Amino acid sequence: MARSLFASSPDILPKPLKRGLSLSELLEVMGGTCFEARNVYRAALLLKRMIEAGDTLWLGIAGAGIAGGMGGMVISLMETGFIDVICSTGAQVYHDLHFAFDLPVKAIPPHWDDDLLRKHGDTRIYDIGIREKETLEAQDALIRRFVEDAHKFLSPEPLSSWEFNFQLGRWTAAHAPYPERSFTVRAAQLEVPVFWDSLSNHSIAMNLVRTDREGFPVALSAQKDILHSAAIAFCSEQTGFLELGGGGPKNFIQQTGPTISQIFGIDYEGADRGIQIGTAVEREGSLSSCTFGEAVTWGKYRHADQDRLVQIWGEYSVIFPLLAAYALESCTPRTPNRWCGRIADSVERLTAAS
Repeated sequence: MARSLFASSPDILPKPLKRGLSLSELLEVMGGTCFEARNVYRAALLLKRMIEAGDTLWLGIAGAGIAGGMGGMVISLMETGFIDVICSTGAQVYHDLHFAFDLPVKAIPPHWDDDLLRKHGDTRIYDIGIREKETLEAQDALIRRFVEDAHKFLSPEPLSSWEFNFQLGRWTAAHAPYPERSFTVRAAQLEVPVFWDSLSNHSIAMNLVRTDREGFPVALSAQKDILHSAAIAFCSEQTGFLELGGGGPKNFIQQTGPTISQIFGIDYEGADRGIQIGTAVEREGSLSSCTFGEAVTWGKYRHADQDRLVQIWGEYSVIFPLLAAYALESCTPRTPNRWCGRIADSVERLTAAS
């Protein structure tokens, strides 16, 4: 009989759980089992390698995790120097500010008569309850007040989204009763750039329509976002991506490679490592479901190497806390790279090389 092709693979052994198990020990046990449990452990080890190797680590945030209270985990990773750059939906920056200003956000059951909720002025994101007047309209007024107060910093030149969010974080730090709850505030303090994947698809941009009409115009530049994000990637010795969900944030951070190679004509092979947590099905053709191997063909990653690219099929509110806690438990804090203060020089280096 021919020798088994599995002969050199690790044995699977049923390991019992013990009392007082640490998170690292639990993930190691999971890694010795099967399915997505094994995949989560692979991602945990890869995240640790990214951090210890000094990768410029990008965090992509899609979905509604920040509205659901996951911003504290992002803050913890930034404070230890583990997250260098963020791309979020604009909606998540908007909802992040509710916590800083103590506006109502409630944990609710996911099953309601939605017609009745509307009559009561209640809105929801699945199991996250948000009041229309006391939360959304109050937040809208705060965004408009920020634009008026900080207008001299927001004009006359067009801004990249990270420049807008940097000023928003600084203003919120000075005016909110609980600034420590906001990842947008902490990012500004640590000079972690927070990009948006879209300049128009969220409530902050909706409010800018009104402030423009009221005499406080703000111009946002998608071109600056693309240039600045590509400059960070170009000037990083190594790049790693951690993607919560897919969609726009996933594409934004992954397009840095093709921007450098295809648009600027510079020899650049893409990011070194990547982790994605999401539930999209590969065969439906969306960006969210695109495999990392497929992304290699676009020049978004260097190699289709399973040791460098891990995609987890799962809902990130369950998986991300495990990976974040593992990194905090296993890795020595890094000195923050403070990319906000380095982008201008990085742009000069990128344009000089093209």
